[in-house]
Amino acid sequence: MKKREMPSKYHPQSVEEGKYQEWVDQGVFKPSGDQKAKPYSIVIPPPNVTGKLHLGHAWDVTLQDMIIRSKRMQGYDTLWLPGMDHAGIATQAKVEARIKEEENLSRHDLGREQFLAKTWDWKEEYATIIRQQWAKMGVSVDYDRERFTLDEGLNRAVNKVFVALYEKGLIYRGEYIINWDPVAQTALSDIEVIHKDVQGAFYHIYYPIVGSQEKVEIATTRPETLLGDTAIAVHPDDERYQHLIGQKVLLPLVNREIPIIADTYVDRDFGTGVVKITPAHDPNDFEVGNRHDLPRINVMNRDGTINDKGGAYAGMDRFQARKQIVADLEAAGLLVKVVDHLHSVGHSERTGAMVEPYLSTQWFVKMAPLAQKALDNQKGEDAVEFYPPRFEQTFTTWMENVHDWVISRQLWWGHQIPAWYHRETGEIYVGEQAPADEANWERDPDVLDTWFSSALWPFSTMGWPDQTADLDRYFPTDTLVTGYDIIFFWVSRMIFQSLEFTHRRPFKHVLLHGLIRDESGRKMSKSLGNGIDPMDVIDEYGVDSLRWFLSTGSTPGQDVRYSTEKMGAAWNFINKIWNASRYVLMNVGDLDLSSIVIGQDLTLADRWILSRLQATIESVTQLFERFEFGEAGRQLYHFIWDDYCDWYIEMTKEQLQDSSQDSIKTKSVLIHVLDQFLRLLHPIMPFVTEEIWQQIAPEGASIVTAHYPQVETAYQDEAAEVAMSQLIEVITAVRQIRNEMHTPLSKELALTIKVEDPSVKDRLQANRAYIDRFCHCSELTIDLDPTIEEEMVTQTLSFAQILIPLKGLVKIEDEIKRLDQEAAKLVKEVDRVDKKLANEGFIAKAPQALVDSERQKKIDYEKQLQAVRDRIQELNQLI
Repeated sequence: MKKREMPSKYHPQSVEEGKYQEWVDQGVFKPSGDQKAKPYSIVIPPPNVTGKLHLGHAWDVTLQDMIIRSKRMQGYDTLWLPGMDHAGIATQAKVEARIKEEENLSRHDLGREQFLAKTWDWKEEYATIIRQQWAKMGVSVDYDRERFTLDEGLNRAVNKVFVALYEKGLIYRGEYIINWDPVAQTALSDIEVIHKDVQGAFYHIYYPIVGSQEKVEIATTRPETLLGDTAIAVHPDDERYQHLIGQKVLLPLVNREIPIIADTYVDRDFGTGVVKITPAHDPNDFEVGNRHDLPRINVMNRDGTINDKGGAYAGMDRFQARKQIVADLEAAGLLVKVVDHLHSVGHSERTGAMVEPYLSTQWFVKMAPLAQKALDNQKGEDAVEFYPPRFEQTFTTWMENVHDWVISRQLWWGHQIPAWYHRETGEIYVGEQAPADEANWERDPDVLDTWFSSALWPFSTMGWPDQTADLDRYFPTDTLVTGYDIIFFWVSRMIFQSLEFTHRRPFKHVLLHGLIRDESGRKMSKSLGNGIDPMDVIDEYGVDSLRWFLSTGSTPGQDVRYSTEKMGAAWNFINKIWNASRYVLMNVGDLDLSSIVIGQDLTLADRWILSRLQATIESVTQLFERFEFGEAGRQLYHFIWDDYCDWYIEMTKEQLQDSSQDSIKTKSVLIHVLDQFLRLLHPIMPFVTEEIWQQIAPEGASIVTAHYPQVETAYQDEAAEVAMSQLIEVITAVRQIRNEMHTPLSKELALTIKVEDPSVKDRLQANRAYIDRFCHCSELTIDLDPTIEEEMVTQTLSFAQILIPLKGLVKIEDEIKRLDQEAAKLVKEVDRVDKKLANEGFIAKAPQALVDSERQKKIDYEKQLQAVRDRIQELNQLI
């Protein structure tokens, strides 16, 4: 990168152009290879290849990039490993929708092989887009190590884990009630189900007792499942129904006799105390059925229609069948009543379809022993540290209450389950390789839950199950950065799988961030139409502005609201840095980092800014270590904008016009401090810091690999900080008085500073040149007991009293005239409020809070008016 003239205004597009590719070409993102350096590694949470990255992804990679860039500059041997996730059900749904729209075909029309070829094409298309977005965001990953959750190496790891868990008895195949998505026609795990409140109903139905005129009343929210009832149940201690236990009822509409059983599952205080038992369509009923050896009658097809066991309702959609069954019950005189009922119903996270509890043969992971191992590990030295710490309880609670994990999915896109069934005997073979006589075996067509492969990500990407050099050096990884919403989905599963197969935690720290919301606080979604494309934001404000907003916009674990106002403020801050840097570079001549000379005998301003720099380095470094990036950003902002730009640069302007050695020292300090805060800022704003730093750095050097700032104790100067803080207080107080008295800065003032401490007097005297210049003094008196002979405007500081002659501030006649005008305005305001409060209609109809507000305004206006009149009287006495 060549040095070039900086334009008068920050233009992010020109600054960003070409830099990322230069970094990649130079290989600065790769591990250093220095075996003496301490390793530091991050594996990227792999984005799904379902589409483009959103603002949440942008936030996620920004935080990771900040961490890895700072560690790289600190001399660590850093690895940030990139990759993407195949996202089974979501990607398959996208591809199916595309071929339906473009070719009017289903995956079944294409066949498995051709459909998967099209899905791989989709993957390549969106993987390319994601890499382009990573480049725009400036993510400093090592592309040579990029992985994909369906690549050959990860498939080998997945198969090994499946077989090992199966052989340990931790994976099993069984018939259970699972969550079924009738649109995607696949099983779902519990955490892939989103519960929403739905307006439904309780349908109260009579079940006739066989051989009797008696009937029992049962309430259900899903009357279509009565087609699969195999019993009704009462509590064994419920006296109302003791005489019915062991008898039978005639199943309405189906006319099948089913038993009346007793089971403690029944809540006798809820409803009528009688419940229908449908083992194939309810998880609790499934357990009751197991205890009583009840048959399981599945009356539903995979697509949510009623199957041939549903008699007259066969072929109907489940909701259509519900309406017809209710109508038929009413016609038969068996419908007691329908009561509206708002209840929570599970929906598929991916398709939005209402989930159906469904009897199905699936593969499961037995979670209890794996969860216990993870819980036990959190009590030892190898525990995963959650940040913020409160999220460890979220992890613990889920692990303590975890259910067995259904891992099979009725999809084509994914890791096909490494299990085969003998065509003749039905024997099951599970292995990493197909059985030797493969022709006699049929492979299970299902694939594994996407999270099964993602759970292996921290170590499978390093080459496991082989003991590779990367696995040896970079695993366990150091920090995982992800959203708090996938603690269950991903974080927990990575922990227990890593402990099971590597006997180590997968990462040392988990930094959890929140969600990006819109300006109204709503979650961004397609349905609301409030999503924002990060690439559009970058086009408008630049990537460094977006990264600054995302990194400083909230505290760890909290959501952040996108704000155009804050994006504008971020750009404005960078423009401030740009203009300050440009000014410095225009005024330091040929000086650069290789030729600066700071030396001794510095001015107070030089000593102060160097000391403030050390405090900033120390604070920002510590805050980065604690992942408190928002506070780190605020510290940097205050130092750069206030200390460096607003004070130090202003204080150096006279020295910059001088050609003496003192001027060289000040110019050197200007460049040194600029260099240091650019390095501190680089992890957050990589592009603009590189652009500016190139102007002062050796030819060919990159800030990406520059050393991170360290505290230089020789520059820590408490005395300079005290002296400068007092000077700043004095100057600020005088400016405030000028502002209040409407006195322009161009007007000279006689300033007196009264102090009580002789050391403060000496300090201010030693630096009176700064006071003279910034306060524009015609006279300056600094004394312990100055003589005061006229009316003064005063302001008291903690260490001094500021006194300025009133006549020096304003022309008294003009000030009286101005105050008269102000008094007239206040009189009008008082009259307006009086009329409003005298209006009986307003008092009667307006909200009490509004009436009280108007009364308070009257009090405030009258106080202001009296103060103005008092001041006018005081000034008249001086004429």
